[in-house]
Amino acid sequence: MDSTPSRSSSSAFDLVSSALGRYIPRRGAAAAAGPADAQGDRTTRPRVPDNQAAGRQDQILGAVNLDRDLNITRCNLDAPVFAGLDAVVGSPFADLLPPGDVPTVTRRLRQVWETGEAHVARIQRLRRSDGSELVVSMSILPAAVPQEGLTVSVIAMARRLHLYAAETAIGTSLDIGDTAQSLAQSLLAWGDVAAVDLDFAVWTGEGVTGQGQGRIRLRRAALVPDRAWPEGYVTPGDDLPSDASRLLAQAVRRDDAPQAIVIPDREAVERVFGSPRVMRALVPGDRAAGVACIPLVLDGSPPVVLGVAEVWRRADCPFHDSELFDLQELVARTAHHVDLARQHQREHTQVLALQRRLLPRTGGDTVEIASVYQPATPDSAGVGGDWVNSFPLPDGRTALVVGDVVGHGLGAAATMGQLSMEARALLSAGLAPDEVLEHLDETVTLMDDAESGLAAGYSALGSTCCIALYDPVSHRVSLSSAGHLPPVLVSPDGHAGPLAVRPHPGLGAEFALREPFEVRTFGAPAGSLLVLYTDGLVEDPDVSIDEGISRLADAVSRVHPWDALQQAARQVVSALAPGRQRDDVTLLLARMVGYRKGDTETWRLPARDDAPARARAQASVLLRHWRTRDDTRDNVLLVVSELVTNAVRFATGPLTVRLIRAGHGLLCEVGDTGNGRPRLGRGGLFDDGGRGLHIVHRLTTRWGVRWTDTGKVVWAEVAG
Repeated sequence: MDSTPSRSSSSAFDLVSSALGRYIPRRGAAAAAGPADAQGDRTTRPRVPDNQAAGRQDQILGAVNLDRDLNITRCNLDAPVFAGLDAVVGSPFADLLPPGDVPTVTRRLRQVWETGEAHVARIQRLRRSDGSELVVSMSILPAAVPQEGLTVSVIAMARRLHLYAAETAIGTSLDIGDTAQSLAQSLLAWGDVAAVDLDFAVWTGEGVTGQGQGRIRLRRAALVPDRAWPEGYVTPGDDLPSDASRLLAQAVRRDDAPQAIVIPDREAVERVFGSPRVMRALVPGDRAAGVACIPLVLDGSPPVVLGVAEVWRRADCPFHDSELFDLQELVARTAHHVDLARQHQREHTQVLALQRRLLPRTGGDTVEIASVYQPATPDSAGVGGDWVNSFPLPDGRTALVVGDVVGHGLGAAATMGQLSMEARALLSAGLAPDEVLEHLDETVTLMDDAESGLAAGYSALGSTCCIALYDPVSHRVSLSSAGHLPPVLVSPDGHAGPLAVRPHPGLGAEFALREPFEVRTFGAPAGSLLVLYTDGLVEDPDVSIDEGISRLADAVSRVHPWDALQQAARQVVSALAPGRQRDDVTLLLARMVGYRKGDTETWRLPARDDAPARARAQASVLLRHWRTRDDTRDNVLLVVSELVTNAVRFATGPLTVRLIRAGHGLLCEVGDTGNGRPRLGRGGLFDDGGRGLHIVHRLTTRWGVRWTDTGKVVWAEVAG
């Protein structure tokens, strides 16, 4: 169908008006046309007898002519369906539009004027003088001669066409609120006010099959038109009073079967609702007299009521049987869209709860942590697999981890939870970042084999992860990445830039593509800011990923060392994240604090028999300087002695002894060049071997081993 009108001597307005002449009484058209029509239109139209006009009450076509300023010059809106539209010659066409639609429609009108190309069949609402609205299909047609202006033809939406258009519009979103709002806007074609009230379980994503009739709780999901409502009236987001919820539920469940009902007039409404409180909550003003209540029902045995839709009318516009049938059909067609949104909300809530569970709680005494997790918008493909975590390790270091699992929904959430917990366990066991990534890589590969991953319809191949370990004594960070975007480091002087990280294909790559995970170590003095994030924060279809990272670096460089870190993180996300995001946004800011110089002491000793005695002597002097309690000092000296003795006995090379005053206790570390792992055995009463570790186990709150490039470090924490 060609959308461009034919160029002829007759204007589009004249063509539409002549088509209307057989149906609209001449006196109505002449009165509406005004002087311009009286002078310019000499077409003689036959007068329609009253009985014939009465038989044409279903006329749905009208036309309005506009000048360059978009003011009405002629109009032909005399069909009864257009009653109440104040299309006065000389008034702006915008007066017929709801305020929220004026910018969009004005832009389209000017576009047709400038290009000469028609804009056909836009679904539009027109505002009547009494505040109600009429749904029409509006086309904007250019004139053959520009001086004749524009012609706007309007077709009052036929019921069947409106049903099709409404169902198409309602099914475009997976957000419960948007779905309910689309339904309410469609219902407005049958009344003056439309509302949708949903069972509270629908909002939370819970199942509603087992809900008892007496337990129903309704919350207003949508209300149109948007205007100032009387005090006490229930608006979107408000819960209906319990007696109102129970009343509506009983009204639509007659004989244990959900049915539509009509309360025809004000007296009947007052008699049914009874309580003044219910009247204030449900009746939209004094003019609304009748209401049709239609349940949103899911077919089943028994059928499940998701909520109730209400359409209100004035007393002079009663509901006809055909209209009630159309209302029921529309609500029945769209109830499954509401249930789809409910299911999506349930999955969204579950995944969101898991991800928030993984957010860092604290960074310990040596790192200040702030994180922001911003899930994708509800009508996207679903919550993604972004996760971020930070936690103090038992040996005093802090682990910072960020990952992005491929996909969305519960499959991605399950993988995300598994990888996050596995990474935490391996890091707490003392493995280096590259070793942890090797294990995660193997996990993703095993999860994606033919029997488990692909058979379940989900693949995690290509997921990314970045692990950073901060040593608060040396003020250095060890970092390893599996295909993740590079972290950004902000130095104490404010200089910010991404860290050079070797590219990697990600977790679970094919064997031929696998590359060893490298560890990069760099200095992070006190006051440095390490920034970990996921791609949702920096990806923008209009710019390159490098430019997105540069924007992030510029934003975090403005974070002052004295700024509250959590507030700064929110500001960064607010500045960079898109308003209608299609992916999760995750940001972790870690401000390095470290230990003060006077809180740590390190000695290097040869692996000789006198090493335990020398270690005890030097530790005793330090503990007295720190004014440690006598019982704590005795425990620390005994632990140091046993750890050094064990290192001399089973290792070679020089020993490193370190004491750290941390928080509420003291941390003892003894490093050696051996690769054997100390184990706490079940020794007998008279066994000499293994007693040292039993003593360490009894005197400390926890102890363990971490591996280094040159050997291992055995650490133990003694309560202060």
